[in-house]
Amino acid sequence: MNRARLALMKQTAFLINIGRGMTVRLDALVDALYEGRIAGAGLDVFELEPLPPDHPLWTAPGVLLTPHTAGYGPYLDERRAEILIDNCRRFAAGRPLRNVVDKENWF
Repeated sequence: MNRARLALMKQTAFLINIGRGMTVRLDALVDALYEGRIAGAGLDVFELEPLPPDHPLWTAPGVLLTPHTAGYGPYLDERRAEILIDNCRRFAAGRPLRNVVDKENWF
């Protein structure tokens, strides 16, 4: 979401991002919020992580920020434990780990 795409949203719209931080340009979002071009935003991920303490999103109108915890579903704890245990075994055996994050490409 950049300035052009945010401009297509209705003034009553809320932007929700629980996916990838890099998909929303924060400078454009901040401007849209403070200028009242959209009603608000719910954000669990950010273009800059962690979001700096002095970032204008912390005080932007109509914004709900969560600490990168939007993922929830049935058996989530069990699935996480299974991956953790499997990765411990893989690490001990010198095998590739599952779900390795590519920080350069943000996924």
